[in-house]
Amino acid sequence: MTRRFKIIVQRSEEGYVAYPLGLKGVVVGDGDTFEEALENVKSAISFHIATFRDEVLEELAEPENIYVTETEVVLDV
Repeated sequence: MTRRFKIIVQRSEEGYVAYPLGLKGVVVGDGDTFEEALENVKSAISFHIATFRDEVLEELAEPENIYVTETEVVLDV
């Protein structure tokens, strides 16, 4: 079975981090390049679904409206 996922990829000083939308739980892949992070998150998605199949797939939803925004948070550090 093949399923499409929307993936957020973020660049940082250390490389790239990628994570899918619409899965229950935390799934992350990283890499030195965009492509490597994408391959690693694909592997992480497969592992996550194989491990937690019923729990993850019950709440699997296709995110239709995705917004990227920013906000300010006061930090007491």
